[in-house]
Amino acid sequence: MARVPSFEMPRTEIRTELDRIRHPFRIAIDRAKNPFNIGSIVRTAHSFLVKEIILIGTEPWYERAAMGMQRYENIVELPSERNFLEVAEKEGWPLIVFEKDEAGVGLWEAELPDNAVLVFGNEDDGCSPAILEAAKQVVAIPMFGINHSYPISVAAGIAMAEWARRHYENGRCI
Repeated sequence: MARVPSFEMPRTEIRTELDRIRHPFRIAIDRAKNPFNIGSIVRTAHSFLVKEIILIGTEPWYERAAMGMQRYENIVELPSERNFLEVAEKEGWPLIVFEKDEAGVGLWEAELPDNAVLVFGNEDDGCSPAILEAAKQVVAIPMFGINHSYPISVAAGIAMAEWARRHYENGRCI
């Protein structure tokens, strides 16, 4: 398991140490309609020490749901999908979009590169056509019930756990 700094250190030192041991993948969320979901995803992303959390859009989010973890995370807010796609193209990010209705591959078979950006749409509309078009892969998480979809915070957690499972061996990131 990852070695994490003590909470007795000053916050700036904790952030510096966390940045040193972060994983190379990012997550991006096309602003969820429920502000609580964003906070929940931030909290979960902290548990996986993602490189960055990218919030697309200008809708507010509920920081309290992050249980303070937003203070230790690299949260990048981009005002629009267009801004996100420009940065993604410039940086050469492989976008792995999670969208069950448009999926070309299931999560168990999908490629999850080291530097992947795991992208999640909002609860009502999913991911936009432009984001789907820019995706390296569009991935579905297997479902076995009659629900139409997972809650966005659950889907993000499942995807981050699968990335970590594939990149860890004997408790160490490979």
